[in-house]
Amino acid sequence: MKLNTYLVKSALVGSLGGLLFGFDTAVIAGTTHALVAAFSLTPAKLGLTVSIALWGTVFGAMTAGTLGERLGGRGALRIMAALYLISALGCAVAWNWPSLLVFRIIGGIGVGGSSVLGPVYIAEIAPAKWRGRLVGAFQVNVVIGILLAYFSNFVLAQLISGPSTWHWQLGVASVPAAFFLLFLFFIPSSSRWLVTQNRIDEAREVLELIGTPNSEEELKEIVQSIHLDRANRHEPVFQMKYLLPIFLAISIGMFNQLSGINAILYYLNDIFFAAGFSRVSSDLQAVWIGAMNLAATMLGMALVDKIGRKALLLIGSVGTAACLTGIARFFLYHQHSSLLLYFLIGFIGFFAISQGAVIWVYISEVFPNRVRSKGQSIGSSSHWITNAVIAAVFPMIAASSNAYPFFFFAAMMCVQFLVVLFIYPETKGASLERIQATLGID
Repeated sequence: MKLNTYLVKSALVGSLGGLLFGFDTAVIAGTTHALVAAFSLTPAKLGLTVSIALWGTVFGAMTAGTLGERLGGRGALRIMAALYLISALGCAVAWNWPSLLVFRIIGGIGVGGSSVLGPVYIAEIAPAKWRGRLVGAFQVNVVIGILLAYFSNFVLAQLISGPSTWHWQLGVASVPAAFFLLFLFFIPSSSRWLVTQNRIDEAREVLELIGTPNSEEELKEIVQSIHLDRANRHEPVFQMKYLLPIFLAISIGMFNQLSGINAILYYLNDIFFAAGFSRVSSDLQAVWIGAMNLAATMLGMALVDKIGRKALLLIGSVGTAACLTGIARFFLYHQHSSLLLYFLIGFIGFFAISQGAVIWVYISEVFPNRVRSKGQSIGSSSHWITNAVIAAVFPMIAASSNAYPFFFFAAMMCVQFLVVLFIYPETKGASLERIQATLGID
């Protein structure tokens, strides 16, 4: 089956939620110094300013599934796009610190919702042959969004000077958000959701539009799978037989953030400031970090099915631990500032080819079909809650010593190495049924 233009267009629009996801979460890095000055923020208040969006993300991720079932992926994504737009415009005109917090949490809900709804929408419209690569476009767009956020911060810092710069840096996200909302009115609902609404003729039309071969057979399979899903919908995930998959999902979600990845991405400019870089230089170094993140993510996606999930996690554990130790020693002994950039680039590279490439694939593989969505919710919640906690406490710990957080993150990567080595099964090349057997699930 060749890729159909209508299918590609729909998948790309669905993946734009990933671009806004990455942009919205990373753009704060270029504004933290200005926000501290504008609102006289203490380290604790700065942590709250950054992390409050993540608590919105937790709420968005936990409620998006229900919203998607009611409105379909396309309809629910329209709401997320509207939330992005409201958040960006609100941050651009925020008149005090509480108003900024309110608009940040609104944007966080959009991030959390799109992180669930975007991949699901793409997976539901994509044929099996192309599903992995098309869903992978969402993760690529997340990383592109992070790079664009850093680049946008750098450009706007050159063009606009003074206390109003941060308003522009946070508000510029309204442009892609508006386009995302507009484009969502030109793509179809997924055939799977249409079947759940008993709109069979419309589902058939969508399958034909995206060029599905043997669309009638595909439609029958969808109808049968929907009936099966409904029969198994009420099976609880918290059972002893699912104990190992639950541990795997929670632990990989936590370790993903205990690496320090988002603490670094959110406070990147502050880290460079602490090392003696100027504001302009910090913005420029952040662009290099974002570029490395994109390149390494592409490499990780190419390796995940060749080298394997477990092998990549082990390689990443060693590499990130070494780089994090180097960053900690830099701040402890105040070594040459260029070393910091090399250690950060190395860390991003090792993270992106391991944790960044593996986490969502692994969580989706370790649960059987009947509880997969619930299992993914557990892993996603573990990821976002840990992210929010670390983002909140990082400025307070760094205020005592910039070295302490990085020694902690390095230690967690050593723990991850041992947990992965002795507990995590390799899932590369195994069918979902074989993975279930390996995990002892009937």
